[in-house]
Amino acid sequence: MALSGDEIERYARHLVLREVGGPGQARLKAARVLVIGAGGLGAPLIQYLAAAGIGTIGIVDDDSVSLSNLQRQVIHGTPDIGRPKVESASEAVSRLNPHVQVVPHPFRITSENAVDLIAAYDIVADGSDNFSTRYAVSDACFRAGRPLVTAALGQFDASLTTIRAHETGPDGRPNPTYRCLFPNPPPPGSVPPCAEAGVLGALAGVMGSLMALEVIRAVAGFGEPLVGRLLMVDTRAMRFETLRYAWDEANPLNGSPGS
Repeated sequence: MALSGDEIERYARHLVLREVGGPGQARLKAARVLVIGAGGLGAPLIQYLAAAGIGTIGIVDDDSVSLSNLQRQVIHGTPDIGRPKVESASEAVSRLNPHVQVVPHPFRITSENAVDLIAAYDIVADGSDNFSTRYAVSDACFRAGRPLVTAALGQFDASLTTIRAHETGPDGRPNPTYRCLFPNPPPPGSVPPCAEAGVLGALAGVMGSLMALEVIRAVAGFGEPLVGRLLMVDTRAMRFETLRYAWDEANPLNGSPGS
């Protein structure tokens, strides 16, 4: 996919990177990425995907902008209060990069509609804030054969991983699913929502940016993805650690029958 003169200048700092270059930038332009949530994680994620030149960004969110969002959801502004987040985010992308097409999906993704929606995209980045959505999205990505970049925020800590459960690893074994890492959601009420527990605003920016980097690397084709590795970030100690996890043959998606 050829780049215009404007795009060559816009992406000049990518084009001189040996790991990206013209072929990598062309892959970014041709890519279709679905972002789940235009909130704390989705806001910086969408901005950096758009700046990088992802050709089509789908945004799933059924919420509207509120004043309390603005401490961390930096794609929205004070004049956007009350507007649908997909609308506000779409306009922000158009101001940042007119070469990017945004497809708004102003509804909640569920286990009933997830597979068909995800199948229309090349890769999914999940920045949702609830367990039911995370499990629905991860299961649907497996069934649709799509890679998933997923992150979660705590108060001062966060985690990030990439799921490619529809593929096999170098050893010939299936790659782990999200359910290999987290077999079951926590009991209802055991994890307080952001509105009750709070969250450090800049942490969302860090993790959303790391999600964008993981998506860009996957599309452009360089580096080693976080498959089978969970990146954990503790901002109180400014500590980054990586935990390895593996395929669990008892998982319900690609596990062994009778295991």
